[in-house]
Amino acid sequence: MSKTKKLKNEAEIVREVLRIGSAYVKKRGAGLIDESDSQKKKLDFIYRLLVHDKQIQPLPANQVSDLNIRHRLAMWLAGKLPDDHELLK
Repeated sequence: MSKTKKLKNEAEIVREVLRIGSAYVKKRGAGLIDESDSQKKKLDFIYRLLVHDKQIQPLPANQVSDLNIRHRLAMWLAGKLPDDHELLK
């Protein structure tokens, strides 16, 4: 198993993934993320849609887990943010 890059503010970045990802889902017309859904369910839905839309690479089947999905989504968003963004400091 390869080492993954650790993000300093991963929890905060994941919160931003939920906000941006929910907007993406809505804009894409793929449905709505219900506020009453668990964070796990929301992140899983966003992850699967981004994989389907070829916005991110899917995790290998033997590495799909809540923790790895969170990290993959955080890395995706971190790559989209400018280098001087407050979440990357």
